[in-house]
Order: sequence, then C-alpha cells, then structure tokens
Amino acid sequence: MYEIIVQNLLSPVVLFFVLGLIAALLKSDLKFPSALNETLSIFLLVAIGLKGGIELSKYSFQEVISPVIATLVLGSLLPIIVLFLLKIIKLDTKNAIGLAATYGSVSIVTYGAAISFLDHTGTSYEGFMNAMVVLMESPAIIISLILLKVLERKKEDSPVLTPQKLAFQSPVTALIDKEVLKEAFFGKSIMLLLGALLIGLIAGEKAIPAIQPLFIDLYSSVLILFLLSMGLTAGERLPEVKKHGPKLLLFGIIMPIIGGILGVGMGHLIGLSLGGMTLMGVLAGSASYIAAPAALRTSVPDANPSIYLGLALGITFPFNLIVGIPLFYQFAQWLS
Repeated sequence: MYEIIVQNLLSPVVLFFVLGLIAALLKSDLKFPSALNETLSIFLLVAIGLKGGIELSKYSFQEVISPVIATLVLGSLLPIIVLFLLKIIKLDTKNAIGLAATYGSVSIVTYGAAISFLDHTGTSYEGFMNAMVVLMESPAIIISLILLKVLERKKEDSPVLTPQKLAFQSPVTALIDKEVLKEAFFGKSIMLLLGALLIGLIAGEKAIPAIQPLFIDLYSSVLILFLLSMGLTAGERLPEVKKHGPKLLLFGIIMPIIGGILGVGMGHLIGLSLGGMTLMGVLAGSASYIAAPAALRTSVPDANPSIYLGLALGITFPFNLIVGIPLFYQFAQWLS
C-alpha cells in the first residue's frame, strides 16, 4: 500500500498539481488565462467522451446493462448519504444541497488520473467504464435539486414554494422546473460528454485514426496542464474552506472514502475486473467541480461556492490523487 501511494504521489500528474498548489499558497503571479482553462476543460470532456463511445461500441447491450444500472444507483444514493452526514454537522440546507450535488457527481480529472494510475501499474479495465463517467454526472445533480424542493416544501415560510404557487403547479413542476432540467441534462459539460460519447459510439473504431493524434496521444500532457491550473485554483480556495471548521474539512476526507468503498463494492457485485472496480470506486468517491458547480450557480445561487467548490478542489481532489486512488485500488485487490 505504501509503495502504491508513493508511486502515485511522485507521478507527473500529481506533482504538477502540487506545484500549482504551492504557487498559489506562496502568492506567485503564475496564472492561467481563463480561455486556456476553458480550452483544457473542453479537451478533456471531448477526449473522455470519444474514448468512452468508441469503447462502448465494442460491447453488446447485455454486457453494459449491469454497469449502467450500478452507476445510476450510485449517482442517486450518494446525495442522500451526503445530506445525512451534513445533518450531523448541522450545515444549512442550501450549502448541504450544494455538497450533495458535488459529491454525488464525478470528477472527470480524478477519473483521468485513475486511468493514468492503472496504465502505469499495468492494470487492465473494462473499456466501457469511460462511458460510465457520463452517466454519473447528472443523477446526483437532479436528485439533489429534487431533494431541495422537497425540503423547502416542508418549511411553512419557504420563499420558493408557497401553497399558492403549488396550487397552480403540477407535482412534477413543483419539484423541479424546466430550467433545472435544462441545466442538468443540457449543460455544457453534459452536452460535450454525451455528444462526444454518441459520436464515438456511432463512429466506432474507424474513428481512431482521426482522433488519436490529438485526443489520445496528447491526453496525458493536457491533463498535466489542467492539473497545474487546478492546483492554482485549489490553493486560492483552501483558506476559504478552513473558515468553516474542522468538521467540514473532515467531511471532505471521509465522504470520498465512503463513496469509494461503496463504488468498489458495487463493482465487485456486478463482476467488474480489478481495474473496473477501482474506477467504479473513483467515480463514487470523487467530487465534481465542472458539471455540478455549473448547475448550482443557476439552480441554487444561495449555496456558497467557496464551500462546495473549495472543498471539492482543496480537500477531496488532492486527497483522492494522493491517497484515494491507491486506497480504492488496494480495496479492490482485497475483494479480488
């Protein structure tokens, strides 16, 4: 276990993240242009979606139905677990919903780092796992926003859903409005992932020569640049997270462990390989800072971004890079 952690810690992916973290904490003038950050994000989303679609085209419906169901179950269950834990901490409803959506969804970059880790250790995994990243994005966001509406209905003084408003709304509209659905299903991240996935699925392996020079050969190098940028962002937001007390910081470490163990266990239950179980653990144990924050900004504007984004980037993301990925791998080995 110790050797695995050291190996992951000394990988270029993690070291560049640490470089960005140190640069931010030391108040360096190192900055990434916002346009470059956007470009790197788009690249990673398209690359993962394309590879997922191409790999998915190799499998029959019967082969992927179990992983699809398992992924949707995890994405729906995790927000409920998060809200239960945050009730113990006594965090307010809006920020608890923000964390539920964030920790129920998935970190694409953490997933990419896990792929690099498995490749480095020579561990094979099911190719259709790339497609599960897309499926893991939306359920937690939708479930979290529905839970918010349900919780607000229980409050007599709810400013969002009053009895008068409910009288003119259908049950579905009362729980979740069109803008929420639009953001959850057609937001930029989901559109890129799902669109690239479908293109890869339709084109199949014959698309590899066209996409390999950019989206396959350069993937690891672009991931390094993106992690350097994420290190800068995490370092800037780390002091904000500390203001909310040690209990919240502890949540940022405990929740990925709980989610990761559930994910690995679910992977074992449906018969995934060692690499597949590890990736399922990473999906369940990571926290989104792309799709979920984009949805929360419009759907739950009262939730504090410094909490859900700062915790995901400043605590959980580095924890998973250094400890989480090898921990899930080790747990998957035990089950194997």
